[in-house]
Amino acid sequence: MGFQQLLQWLRNQHIKPSAVMIVMEHTGLYSYHLEEFLHKHHISFTKVSALAIKRSLGLVRGKNDKIDAERIARYGFEKLDMLTATVKPGEVLQRLKMLNTTRETLVKHRASFICALKEYKPILNEADSIIKSQLALIKAFSTQIKSIEAEIMDLVNIQPSIKQNFQLLTSIKGAGKVVAITTIIKTGNFTVFRNARKFACYCGIVPFEHKSGKTIRRKTRVSHLADKRMKTLLDLSAKSAIQYDKELSDFYKRRLEMGKSKKSTINIVRNKIVYRMFAVIKRQTPFVENYLQIA
Repeated sequence: MGFQQLLQWLRNQHIKPSAVMIVMEHTGLYSYHLEEFLHKHHISFTKVSALAIKRSLGLVRGKNDKIDAERIARYGFEKLDMLTATVKPGEVLQRLKMLNTTRETLVKHRASFICALKEYKPILNEADSIIKSQLALIKAFSTQIKSIEAEIMDLVNIQPSIKQNFQLLTSIKGAGKVVAITTIIKTGNFTVFRNARKFACYCGIVPFEHKSGKTIRRKTRVSHLADKRMKTLLDLSAKSAIQYDKELSDFYKRRLEMGKSKKSTINIVRNKIVYRMFAVIKRQTPFVENYLQIA
């Protein structure tokens, strides 16, 4: 009903839908139906971080839905030349995103039950109903996770471009199935981010300097404003690569021998993996270990 009222309001104002740019905050699945409606009627829109809008306002007082709408509209008007309309993702990518999010939720719930089971086992015997219920739930979650993962791989194999990029990403040591699929989803199958640095910045693994005049000289550090899920996956990827990739393993050991911190070194490895991912996608050839030595 509200969607149709929006169209009617545009008609009453003699505004063409194609001339409109709607600015909205990220709300996850809550905006799904609105986004589908806007795409269907060719109305441009963009989703902006609530924090970006809040920090652009300066000192503000008071808050309600009407005031928030005015503030978002003002933000959109001021930043219009910098805003990019959201492109409708393909059905396969959209479905992949939902499945991957569901998988992450199931994995978290299963992990919580596994932790609870470890706490109960020392004080209860295996025949206890609490232990049995925990085991049954863990088994049920594992079954559902396997089912979701199977559907994810079926979707990957359906779309040739996604299948190709998936195979290229998994040729990199440290980039397993979960990292590859999540990267494809986050990058819109490598159509959203122009280069590796942009994506690395989005993931929160690019260090920024903090200097002002002669008095403020803080260490460069990564920003806490990041996609925490992707950052965690890259961290696990880097630690795996250090074990199985000779080049990265040697690099890691050299840095530590030079007295560099373990944390900053792992972050450099995370960046190297991101750059490798964008490189194999750009070349459309699998990653070759020790490429320079082979050449």
